[in-house]
Amino acid sequence: MLYRERMGRGVWVGALVSALVWGGAAEAANKATATKRATPVVLADRALWRAKSWVGLTTLASVNPTMNDDCSGMARLAFQQRRLDLLPDDVMPQENGVTAIHRKAQALGMLTDAPTPGALVFFKETFDRNRDGLINDGLTHIGIVERVGADGTVTFVHKSGGLVKRSRFNLQQPEARRDEKGRVVNDWLRRKGKKTRGYLAGELVAGFAAVDERWRSPEPQRLASAQLVKGDATGARR
Repeated sequence: MLYRERMGRGVWVGALVSALVWGGAAEAANKATATKRATPVVLADRALWRAKSWVGLTTLASVNPTMNDDCSGMARLAFQQRRLDLLPDDVMPQENGVTAIHRKAQALGMLTDAPTPGALVFFKETFDRNRDGLINDGLTHIGIVERVGADGTVTFVHKSGGLVKRSRFNLQQPEARRDEKGRVVNDWLRRKGKKTRGYLAGELVAGFAAVDERWRSPEPQRLASAQLVKGDATGARR
């Protein structure tokens, strides 16, 4: 009889411990799932995911037929969300998209010196925009940083030469096409012209800009209801 009582108590205690253990594990799993669902997707991560999905496309018309089908259009499209456009509201006459985006980044205090995944990367003098054969065209190209290698080589996504593609640059070796091991650290970004030599991407980097919620326009103020209450309506008729 005493043996049976002990066995019964043992089974009861075991069941209780099991319930507590599994209950705690289930609660922890539920909390982890809730935390995962509650974690917002960072703007830069989403934009980078979009840009990478377009690599290989010759046109962005299939993604958005109303957006400029160039480097600035790709960057804008990658970050495009409700009330968020990389372009400022006041694009100046004769201002290209890259310069306008850079001006907005500067006004928001978002310009940085170091590349990070999802950041914008600006380039200067990538082509002869004004067709005078000189190196005097300012900011002319933009891309999105994908990753930064241990050796400093940065891979970025951009639209150039009629194609969305990946290219590389290395600010530690801006004038080197390859490193000592023969690995490409800088891709060509400006072709050789009649009066100018070809330029590697690292030679033409003009800076970076982070993109976060500060780029988003504020919610428009709701208009007051135009409907008058009866008292106001009566007063108005008088």
